[in-house]
Amino acid sequence: MPSLIETTTKNDPKKITICGAGLVGCLAACYFAERDYEVTLYEYRSDIRNMKVVAGRSINMAMSVRGREGLKRIGAEESITSKGIEMYSRMLHDTKGNTQAVPYGKRSQCILSIDRRYLNELLLNEAEKYPNLTIEFSHKVKKCNTNTGEVVFENTLTGQEHHVKSDLVIGCDGAYSSVRQSLLKDKAVDFSQSYNCGYYLELQIPAKNGTFAMPPKHLHIWPRGDFMLIALPNQDYTFTCTLFMPLEMFEKIQTPEQAIDFFEKNFIDALKLMGNENFVQMYFATKPSSLVSITCNPHHGNKCVLFGDSAHAMVPFYGQGMNCGFEDVVVFFEILDSLGFDNIDKVLEKYSQTRVPDAHAICELAIRNYDEMKYLVTTRGYRLRKKLDSILNYLFPSSWVPLYTMVTFTRIRYSEVIEARKRQDEILRKGGLITGLATLAGLGYFLFKNKANLLSPILALKENEGFWYRIWGYWRSPAIMKMNGLWSDRKEQQFKSYLMSQRGRGKSRPETMYEKLSQPKYNVKWVKKQEVAVAQNSIKK
Repeated sequence: MPSLIETTTKNDPKKITICGAGLVGCLAACYFAERDYEVTLYEYRSDIRNMKVVAGRSINMAMSVRGREGLKRIGAEESITSKGIEMYSRMLHDTKGNTQAVPYGKRSQCILSIDRRYLNELLLNEAEKYPNLTIEFSHKVKKCNTNTGEVVFENTLTGQEHHVKSDLVIGCDGAYSSVRQSLLKDKAVDFSQSYNCGYYLELQIPAKNGTFAMPPKHLHIWPRGDFMLIALPNQDYTFTCTLFMPLEMFEKIQTPEQAIDFFEKNFIDALKLMGNENFVQMYFATKPSSLVSITCNPHHGNKCVLFGDSAHAMVPFYGQGMNCGFEDVVVFFEILDSLGFDNIDKVLEKYSQTRVPDAHAICELAIRNYDEMKYLVTTRGYRLRKKLDSILNYLFPSSWVPLYTMVTFTRIRYSEVIEARKRQDEILRKGGLITGLATLAGLGYFLFKNKANLLSPILALKENEGFWYRIWGYWRSPAIMKMNGLWSDRKEQQFKSYLMSQRGRGKSRPETMYEKLSQPKYNVKWVKKQEVAVAQNSIKK
């Protein structure tokens, strides 16, 4: 869909080099080709459509509004999303196998579970439809000059090098991007990389009698505090499961018996669906992989721009990695279509100014959501906040939008989402304080207006010798009771026994308390010296 300001002409098309034919790279290639650029898409791997097994991550994609918008603008939304499975809620599993569904939002709101490889293949097919788009597989980035747009590729099958010069280089080559590494050398770029969310291992729940072994319309979660298991449905009736744990927990499980014992204690229902033998085979087939979170600023160089994980790799706990990457492409072309390629310097500058705060925000939100998924979803406070957000959203649909809804079901900027959530928290905090003060004030006024009626039954309790004894406790009850004429020898003996029982618990020594209570300021002389001596002798014994 070309813009009102032509970004290129067929007589003199700009040359675009895209490094990485993953999800975001394929989408970006389609966008450029749609606008008549001369596009070449390079991929380090061979064509995944011809592979039996694809190396790398296979965590299912959770496609939501931002990702769908990216597909919609090249006319591919319906054909691709029809291959996904709708998930309307989180299904929480406890250690006994009991379940509870927690909706994502309104009844009509859902996210789509779609296999990463399958989606990548569909996007490759879309890219091949454009005559001005060429895909080169088995090509590795060896060198990249982000100032001049020159890239050196090595054909991994022949070892031959190819020198390519283009008007713009697009880095879509993943979390460990070679293009980004070159950008760090060519320009002052702030860069951050962290491994704070542990490791993950992928498993699978097979189909049962030709259908799903669990309800398919949910993202299944087994939250266990420091670790968790999740499962997303697939088109072939299986579930892709991912176990997230600290590395030290993985390292403690070294034998099949230990693995089975661990799952029996924590994920008994999932283990039954996998089967012990199948589970052990999957568990020890691969090693756990690390989770990395990466941010950088800016996202561009003189003739280079980064999309997707190359610019902002994030942990998968908000399901926004692909969605954010697709939105990168949408935002870039909104700016490019507005300013035109002749102003590419301004386009790149504005893109970084716009996208960097949002990329940092969603990386932060993804880490926060890890705590929510593995622990907070089981707490009363979390459930209460979810209900409160739903009620306020129902009452004020345009001004109070829940956090998850803003991230997943809108295109509100991620940075604005965080600010909106802070405002909501502040409103609830102040609202709670104001409500509490108002309640206390109202209660105080009620007590003042009705003091005669309220105090009369309390004063009547003065005649009940057990009342003051229970209300004021042992330390003061002798003085108060004696003043009210409620003291007795039995009470005195009970008090002595209590004082002696408290020895060594950080309270006053019994004999010291005896002396203290015998002082004139208490107006009570119920403790005689010989009684103190008796108590002291009892303690010594």
